[in-house]
Amino acid sequence: MSGTVRPSDSWASGLSYESYVGRWSRLVAAEFVARLAVVPGARWLDVGSGTGALTETVLVCCAPAEVVGVEPSAPFREYAAAHVPDPRASFRAGDARALPVDDDTFDVVVSGLVLNFVPDRSAALAEMRRAARSGGTVSAYVWDYPGEMQLMTHFWAAAVALDPAALSLDEAARFDFCRPDPLRRLFTEAGLLDVDVEEIVVPTDFPSFDAYWTPFLGGTGTAPTYAMSLAEDERAALRDALRARLPTADDGSIHLTARAWAVRGTAG
Repeated sequence: MSGTVRPSDSWASGLSYESYVGRWSRLVAAEFVARLAVVPGARWLDVGSGTGALTETVLVCCAPAEVVGVEPSAPFREYAAAHVPDPRASFRAGDARALPVDDDTFDVVVSGLVLNFVPDRSAALAEMRRAARSGGTVSAYVWDYPGEMQLMTHFWAAAVALDPAALSLDEAARFDFCRPDPLRRLFTEAGLLDVDVEEIVVPTDFPSFDAYWTPFLGGTGTAPTYAMSLAEDERAALRDALRARLPTADDGSIHLTARAWAVRGTAG
Protein backbone atom coordinates (compact mmCIF):
# COMPACT_ATOMS: atom_id res chain seq x y z
CA MET A 1 0.00 0.00 0.00
CA SER A 2 1.13 3.57 -0.57
CA GLY A 3 0.59 4.16 3.14
CA THR A 4 3.65 2.04 3.89
CA VAL A 5 5.72 5.13 3.03
CA ARG A 6 5.81 6.63 6.52
CA PRO A 7 4.14 10.05 6.59
CA SER A 8 5.22 12.39 9.36
CA ASP A 9 2.78 13.82 11.89
CA SER A 10 1.20 16.95 10.43
CA TRP A 11 -0.04 19.87 12.54
CA ALA A 12 -0.90 22.32 9.78
CA SER A 13 -4.56 23.15 10.45
CA GLY A 14 -6.13 24.27 13.70
CA LEU A 15 -9.63 23.79 12.30
CA SER A 16 -8.92 20.20 11.22
CA TYR A 17 -7.36 19.40 14.58
CA GLU A 18 -10.43 20.71 16.41
CA SER A 19 -12.69 18.48 14.32
CA TYR A 20 -10.46 15.45 14.83
CA VAL A 21 -9.47 15.50 18.51
CA GLY A 22 -9.44 19.07 19.85
CA ARG A 23 -13.14 18.94 20.71
CA TRP A 24 -12.58 15.85 22.84
CA SER A 25 -9.55 17.45 24.49
CA ARG A 26 -11.86 20.26 25.63
CA LEU A 27 -14.00 17.77 27.53
CA VAL A 28 -10.92 16.41 29.29
CA ALA A 29 -9.61 19.93 29.95
CA ALA A 30 -12.73 20.91 31.90
CA GLU A 31 -12.34 17.99 34.30
CA PHE A 32 -8.56 18.41 34.41
CA VAL A 33 -8.60 22.05 35.59
CA ALA A 34 -11.45 21.42 38.02
CA ARG A 35 -9.39 18.76 39.78
CA LEU A 36 -6.40 21.11 40.08
CA ALA A 37 -8.55 23.41 42.28
CA VAL A 38 -6.34 26.46 41.71
CA VAL A 39 -7.34 29.66 43.50
CA PRO A 40 -8.36 32.69 41.37
CA GLY A 41 -5.70 35.17 40.32
CA ALA A 42 -3.01 32.61 39.50
CA ARG A 43 -0.53 32.88 36.65
CA TRP A 44 -0.71 29.89 34.29
CA LEU A 45 1.65 28.56 31.61
CA ASP A 46 0.17 26.26 28.95
CA VAL A 47 2.98 24.25 27.31
CA GLY A 48 2.09 23.16 23.79
CA SER A 49 -1.05 25.26 23.82
CA GLY A 50 -2.16 24.11 20.36
CA THR A 51 -5.53 25.51 19.32
CA GLY A 52 -6.08 27.05 22.76
CA ALA A 53 -8.44 24.41 24.20
CA LEU A 54 -6.77 24.19 27.59
CA THR A 55 -6.03 27.92 27.78
CA GLU A 56 -9.65 28.75 27.04
CA THR A 57 -10.84 26.31 29.70
CA VAL A 58 -8.58 27.91 32.30
CA LEU A 59 -9.92 31.35 31.40
CA VAL A 60 -13.53 30.24 31.70
CA CYS A 61 -13.22 28.10 34.82
CA CYS A 62 -10.33 29.37 36.94
CA ALA A 63 -10.35 33.21 36.94
CA PRO A 64 -6.60 33.44 36.26
CA ALA A 65 -4.60 36.65 36.25
CA GLU A 66 -2.79 35.49 33.10
CA VAL A 67 -2.39 32.48 30.83
CA VAL A 68 0.67 32.26 28.59
CA GLY A 69 0.54 29.64 25.84
CA VAL A 70 3.72 28.34 24.21
CA GLU A 71 3.27 26.55 20.89
CA PRO A 72 5.70 25.70 18.02
CA SER A 73 3.05 25.46 15.25
CA ALA A 74 2.27 28.85 13.68
CA PRO A 75 -1.14 27.72 12.29
CA PHE A 76 -2.15 26.52 15.76
CA ARG A 77 -1.00 29.76 17.41
CA GLU A 78 -2.93 31.79 14.85
CA TYR A 79 -6.05 29.69 15.41
CA ALA A 80 -5.74 30.07 19.18
CA ALA A 81 -5.22 33.84 19.02
CA ALA A 82 -8.27 34.23 16.76
CA HIS A 83 -10.52 32.05 18.93
CA VAL A 84 -9.28 33.07 22.37
CA PRO A 85 -9.33 36.90 22.29
CA ASP A 86 -9.34 37.29 26.09
CA PRO A 87 -6.69 39.93 27.00
CA ARG A 88 -5.46 37.72 29.84
CA ALA A 89 -4.21 35.20 27.27
CA SER A 90 -1.15 35.41 25.04
CA PHE A 91 0.47 32.88 22.71
CA ARG A 92 4.21 32.66 22.06
CA ALA A 93 6.30 30.66 19.64
CA GLY A 94 8.46 28.15 21.44
CA ASP A 95 9.53 24.58 22.13
CA ALA A 96 8.64 22.62 25.25
CA ARG A 97 12.33 21.78 25.65
CA ALA A 98 13.37 25.45 25.77
CA LEU A 99 10.45 27.49 27.06
CA PRO A 100 10.69 31.25 26.34
CA VAL A 101 9.80 32.20 29.92
CA ASP A 102 11.69 33.21 33.07
CA ASP A 103 12.48 30.93 35.98
CA ASP A 104 10.07 30.58 38.93
CA THR A 105 7.37 32.64 37.25
CA PHE A 106 4.11 30.68 37.15
CA ASP A 107 1.78 29.35 39.83
CA VAL A 108 0.56 26.58 37.52
CA VAL A 109 2.32 24.97 34.55
CA VAL A 110 0.14 22.65 32.49
CA SER A 111 0.25 20.71 29.24
CA GLY A 112 -2.54 18.95 27.37
CA LEU A 113 -1.95 16.10 24.88
CA VAL A 114 1.62 17.23 24.21
CA LEU A 115 4.23 15.25 26.16
CA ASN A 116 4.01 12.22 23.88
CA PHE A 117 5.02 14.33 20.87
CA VAL A 118 8.08 15.89 22.57
CA PRO A 119 11.27 14.03 21.56
CA ASP A 120 12.90 14.61 24.95
CA ARG A 121 10.20 14.40 27.61
CA SER A 122 12.67 14.69 30.48
CA ALA A 123 13.91 18.00 29.08
CA ALA A 124 10.33 19.23 28.76
CA LEU A 125 9.55 18.33 32.38
CA ALA A 126 12.72 20.05 33.53
CA GLU A 127 11.62 23.18 31.69
CA MET A 128 8.12 23.02 33.15
CA ARG A 129 9.63 22.65 36.62
CA ARG A 130 11.96 25.59 35.96
CA ALA A 131 9.05 27.83 34.97
CA ALA A 132 7.02 27.02 38.10
CA ARG A 133 7.45 28.92 41.34
CA SER A 134 8.32 26.98 44.47
CA GLY A 135 5.15 25.28 45.68
CA GLY A 136 3.52 25.70 42.29
CA THR A 137 1.65 22.98 40.41
CA VAL A 138 3.01 21.16 37.35
CA SER A 139 0.45 18.97 35.61
CA ALA A 140 -0.29 17.36 32.26
CA TYR A 141 -2.65 14.95 30.57
CA VAL A 142 -2.16 12.52 27.70
CA TRP A 143 -4.48 10.08 25.98
CA ASP A 144 -4.39 6.48 27.14
CA TYR A 145 -3.14 5.36 23.74
CA PRO A 146 -2.20 1.81 24.86
CA GLY A 147 -5.61 1.33 26.47
CA GLU A 148 -8.86 3.21 26.10
CA MET A 149 -8.62 5.88 23.41
CA GLN A 150 -11.21 4.02 21.38
CA LEU A 151 -11.66 6.25 18.33
CA MET A 152 -7.96 5.83 17.55
CA THR A 153 -7.77 2.19 18.64
CA HIS A 154 -10.41 1.19 16.10
CA PHE A 155 -8.73 3.24 13.36
CA TRP A 156 -5.33 1.64 13.82
CA ALA A 157 -6.71 -1.88 14.23
CA ALA A 158 -8.38 -1.53 10.83
CA ALA A 159 -5.33 0.16 9.26
CA VAL A 160 -2.84 -2.45 10.50
CA ALA A 161 -5.07 -5.31 9.30
CA LEU A 162 -4.80 -3.85 5.78
CA ASP A 163 -1.25 -2.53 6.03
CA PRO A 164 0.90 -4.21 8.73
CA ALA A 165 3.59 -1.54 8.32
CA ALA A 166 1.13 1.01 9.72
CA LEU A 167 1.85 -0.45 13.16
CA SER A 168 4.91 1.80 13.38
CA LEU A 169 2.60 4.83 13.36
CA ASP A 170 0.02 3.52 15.82
CA GLU A 171 0.13 5.77 18.91
CA ALA A 172 -0.37 2.72 21.13
CA ALA A 173 2.98 1.37 19.92
CA ARG A 174 4.76 4.72 19.79
CA PHE A 175 3.60 6.10 23.13
CA ASP A 176 3.64 3.13 25.47
CA PHE A 177 4.73 5.46 28.30
CA CYS A 178 1.20 6.95 28.43
CA ARG A 179 0.34 4.81 31.44
CA PRO A 180 0.26 5.62 35.18
CA ASP A 181 3.60 4.14 36.29
CA PRO A 182 5.78 5.66 33.52
CA LEU A 183 4.05 9.02 33.91
CA ARG A 184 4.54 8.99 37.67
CA ARG A 185 8.20 8.10 37.18
CA LEU A 186 8.69 10.89 34.61
CA PHE A 187 7.37 13.52 37.02
CA THR A 188 9.22 12.13 40.02
CA GLU A 189 12.54 12.05 38.16
CA ALA A 190 11.99 15.71 37.24
CA GLY A 191 12.15 16.51 40.97
CA LEU A 192 8.44 17.11 41.45
CA LEU A 193 6.87 16.20 44.78
CA ASP A 194 3.62 14.49 45.77
CA VAL A 195 3.13 13.10 42.27
CA ASP A 196 -0.30 11.64 41.55
CA VAL A 197 -1.95 10.13 38.45
CA GLU A 198 -5.71 9.96 37.81
CA GLU A 199 -7.88 8.87 34.91
CA ILE A 200 -10.31 11.14 33.11
CA VAL A 201 -12.86 9.38 30.89
CA VAL A 202 -15.04 11.29 28.40
CA PRO A 203 -17.63 10.17 25.84
CA THR A 204 -16.78 10.46 22.16
CA ASP A 205 -20.17 10.10 20.49
CA PHE A 206 -20.81 10.32 16.76
CA PRO A 207 -24.30 10.60 15.21
CA SER A 208 -23.21 8.59 12.16
CA PHE A 209 -20.29 6.78 10.58
CA ASP A 210 -19.61 9.79 8.35
CA ALA A 211 -19.29 11.97 11.47
CA TYR A 212 -16.63 9.57 12.77
CA TRP A 213 -14.80 9.18 9.43
CA THR A 214 -14.72 12.74 8.07
CA PRO A 215 -12.24 14.15 10.64
CA PHE A 216 -9.69 11.58 9.49
CA LEU A 217 -9.72 13.31 6.08
CA GLY A 218 -8.46 16.60 7.53
CA GLY A 219 -4.79 15.62 7.34
CA THR A 220 -3.89 17.01 10.80
CA GLY A 221 -2.72 14.51 13.43
CA THR A 222 -1.07 11.13 13.08
CA ALA A 223 -4.02 9.03 11.93
CA PRO A 224 -5.41 11.68 9.54
CA THR A 225 -1.92 12.18 8.08
CA TYR A 226 -1.73 8.45 7.44
CA ALA A 227 -5.25 8.28 5.97
CA MET A 228 -4.49 11.06 3.52
CA SER A 229 -1.19 9.42 2.49
CA LEU A 230 -3.14 6.49 1.03
CA ALA A 231 -4.26 6.14 -2.55
CA GLU A 232 -7.98 6.72 -3.02
CA ASP A 233 -8.83 3.01 -3.33
CA GLU A 234 -6.76 2.17 -0.25
CA ARG A 235 -8.46 4.90 1.74
CA ALA A 236 -11.84 3.53 0.65
CA ALA A 237 -10.80 0.05 1.82
CA LEU A 238 -9.82 1.49 5.19
CA ARG A 239 -13.14 3.36 5.42
CA ASP A 240 -15.08 0.16 4.71
CA ALA A 241 -13.05 -1.84 7.22
CA LEU A 242 -13.76 0.75 9.89
CA ARG A 243 -17.46 0.80 9.06
CA ALA A 244 -17.55 -2.96 9.57
CA ARG A 245 -15.75 -3.01 12.93
CA LEU A 246 -17.18 0.01 14.77
CA PRO A 247 -19.97 -0.64 17.31
CA THR A 248 -22.92 1.00 15.56
CA ALA A 249 -26.36 1.42 17.11
CA ASP A 250 -29.61 0.77 15.20
CA ASP A 251 -29.96 4.48 14.48
CA GLY A 252 -26.45 4.63 12.98
CA SER A 253 -24.85 6.38 15.93
CA ILE A 254 -21.49 5.32 17.36
CA HIS A 255 -20.78 5.63 21.07
CA LEU A 256 -17.16 5.37 22.18
CA THR A 257 -15.12 6.59 25.14
CA ALA A 258 -11.71 8.17 25.50
CA ARG A 259 -9.54 7.89 28.59
CA ALA A 260 -6.79 10.34 29.45
CA TRP A 261 -4.23 10.06 32.23
CA ALA A 262 -3.74 13.26 34.24
CA VAL A 263 -0.51 13.54 36.23
CA ARG A 264 0.40 16.31 38.66
CA GLY A 265 3.19 17.23 41.01
CA THR A 266 4.39 20.11 43.15
CA ALA A 267 7.52 22.14 42.45
CA GLY A 268 9.82 22.02 45.45
